[in-house]
Formats: sequence, C-alpha cells, structure tokens
Amino acid sequence: MADDGAEDGGTSVFVAASDGLKLHVREYGTRTAPGVSVVCLPGFTRTAADFAALAPALAGGPPQRRVIVIDSRGRGRSEYDSNPANYNLIVELSDVMNVLIALAMRPAVFIGTSRGGLLSMLLGASEPTMIAGVVFNDVGPVIEPKGLARIKSTVGNLPQPRSLQDGAEILRRLMAPHFPKLTADQWLGYAQQTWQVKNGAVVPFYDPRLARVFAGFDIERRLPTLWNEFDTLAHVPMLVIRGANSDLLSAATVTAMRERRKKMEWFEVPDQGHAPLLEGDDIISRISQFVTTCELDAAKAPAAPAAASLAM
Repeated sequence: MADDGAEDGGTSVFVAASDGLKLHVREYGTRTAPGVSVVCLPGFTRTAADFAALAPALAGGPPQRRVIVIDSRGRGRSEYDSNPANYNLIVELSDVMNVLIALAMRPAVFIGTSRGGLLSMLLGASEPTMIAGVVFNDVGPVIEPKGLARIKSTVGNLPQPRSLQDGAEILRRLMAPHFPKLTADQWLGYAQQTWQVKNGAVVPFYDPRLARVFAGFDIERRLPTLWNEFDTLAHVPMLVIRGANSDLLSAATVTAMRERRKKMEWFEVPDQGHAPLLEGDDIISRISQFVTTCELDAAKAPAAPAAASLAM
C-alpha cells in the first residue's frame, strides 16, 4: 500500500520482508526516470527523514531520477521486530534485497550513512551488479570503538524530552562538541527526526530494544574490518564524506581507503561529527555532481541485469 501527496513530493510504500514484517520505503520520482536510480540507507537509529532534503533534490535532477529511502526494520515507519535478535546486518541486508526485488530496482547509486554504508559494502560483496556507485557518509571498513561506544551510550538511553523543543536542547547538550555550529532551527530539525509525538508522549523513532545489539560490546577489542567487502566495490565510482569531528570514521581510515582506491572522491564537512547532515546547498550539490559522474560512467558500461535476478 502507499500514501501520496506529501509536501516533499515522495510516496510511502510498504514492502513485506521475507518474514512478513512490513518495511517502509519513501519513493521519489518515477520508475521510468531517465537518470540513474538512487537508494538511500540511513544510520543505526536513523530514518528516511535524514534524506528529506537530499532525496527530492536528486529525484528532481537534472536528469530526473528514481530515488528510494529505506527505513530499516524497527526504525521510522517500518514495523518493529518481535525478536530483537533480528536487528542485525544479515537480516537487514536481506530486507534491502527484498525491497530492491519488490520495487524492480535497476542498478543504483547507494548512499549509506553509517550502518547504511556497512549494508552497501555487504551488498557489494553479494550483489555487485546492483551498485552503479556508492556514497559512504562517515563510515568505512574500520569502525572506531570510541564512536561505537558513544552510540551505545545513547541508544535507548536518551533523556525523556517533554517536547520536541526540549529534545532539541537535549541533543544540543549531548552533541554540541561534535556539531558546534548548528543553528537552533537545525537542532530542532534534528529533534524532529529523532523523536515523534505518539499518544501524547515524545518517543524515539526507533525500537528501544535496538540497544540489545550492543550486548557484549567491548570498547577494548578492535572490531572486525570490512576491507574485503570494501574491495568488492573497486569497479564502481565512490565518494566518501567524513565529518571533521567524527569519532567513528578516522582520518587514517580515509587515507587507507584512498590508498586502495586512487580515484576515490572524498571531502570533509567542517564543524560536524558523526554523521554529517545531508542538507544544505554545498553538500547536496557535491553529492548530485557525484551521481552525475556515476551516470556518465554507467553510460560507458555494458548493461547490467535487472534486480529481478536477485531472486535467483
């Protein structure tokens, strides 16, 4: 089912995962749009709302494009899982593939923030022909434990705001060291993308049981790296965005990524941490230019099989 007529020009579509759970997808543009398709994947507790500025801009072109943004299970308008053990990358990768099949997606540019970038790397290893280009927003093959520890400390543990305005102040107190120049309106927008008013209460846009993902996490132990998965994307254009104040993606990791990918594009967002906000003329313009590069690259390549091949 779908609902239409939203102010951002998008449509909400619901797709069944392999276990029947309903996944929310925000869709912009048409299936016959001439430009390359784009798939946006949010961060760990984040939602399609994080792409509310970028997705319509990419869909509008020129050229016009089909853009979809997927709410992972337990986030946004997707259903919560009765078994929180299913909040893992393997299940979520399966969910992404189910969406691609259900919506008959063509090979696309994947824009992944944090966990969404990890899913893009895993998809590159399992279905490389689906990826026409990739944007990693503050994520790479090496995850810094310090940043993950900070995320662990907030998931399911944020103070209870009395209002969205109160939520904006809570976020400002917690995150101002990483985002020192956000305006009051930006903090309020961040709060509106973090909490919702439901039955008179201000609650997160995610299942609080996501915190169980961090059970057993030890900050003293290095996490497994994804260099092998990263290397499967050697054939496609790549853009890496790093927040200058990021504690999850280090400058050293970006350097190592550039050494393996000489043609990799990258830039830092000053005065922002994990993860840079995908809004504002400069960032949207840079990403749009990269997507155009992917279109030119795809025009030179042999035609790839349609997403229906994923069902094999």
